[in-house]
Amino acid sequence: MSDFGPKPDEAELQAYVDKQLDDTRQSQIDRWLEEHPDEAATVAHYEAQNQALHDAFEPLLARPAHQRFQNLDRVRENTTRVWQMAAALALVIGAGVGWAANEYFHAGPSAELALARDAVVAHRVYEVEVRHPVEVVASEEKHLVAWLSKRLGAPVRAPDLSQRGFQLVGGRLLPAANGPAAQFMYENDKGDRLTLYVEPNRTGDETAFRFVEQDDISAFYWKDGPLAYALIGRAGREQLLGLARATYNQINP
Repeated sequence: MSDFGPKPDEAELQAYVDKQLDDTRQSQIDRWLEEHPDEAATVAHYEAQNQALHDAFEPLLARPAHQRFQNLDRVRENTTRVWQMAAALALVIGAGVGWAANEYFHAGPSAELALARDAVVAHRVYEVEVRHPVEVVASEEKHLVAWLSKRLGAPVRAPDLSQRGFQLVGGRLLPAANGPAAQFMYENDKGDRLTLYVEPNRTGDETAFRFVEQDDISAFYWKDGPLAYALIGRAGREQLLGLARATYNQINP
């Protein structure tokens, strides 16, 4: 056993992300992750998902209660009537919630939306990295492309976007919900970063460009042949669309 303590399993890594471990064990896993970059990338993915959930729901929790609920005396007077209404609707609501939960947990979000979500999360994690923005640098592009192609099971390309002001920084392997994914990072002379996220096309269908925007991050995503793609950046819609078209044209010469 090293000074890292026992190797953390999946449950303990989840507890680490949620800050549920004691200080000693948190520190041990901190040191262990420094020596295990693949697992560190997985943990960073978990942390980004947690932050995305906080960003989505904390503004709702901060909203003040509606005025009609701020008068506690009035709320008490209406308690009996509310419970009577709740009892009358229990069967209908229960059936509806049960159906919706079954649809969500069995079908889950669409593959396209899951692709966009994972791509944006990965972009948020690595666009701010200074020392380790990529796993393999652009000077080793040939090795990078061959490695990622082998892991994804299909030929992967790193488009040349230099004509549009973005130079390849490098890329990395990422964990996705159903297997490996790849990320290529680009940067312009202003320090703005762009990422191309690639994962296997698990549904087999093909789609045209679709656009999604979250805060100031935009993404165009599409499926083509054996792979699915998402181009993400803080550029405006029109600029990002031009970059997405340039990317598509190089992937499909």
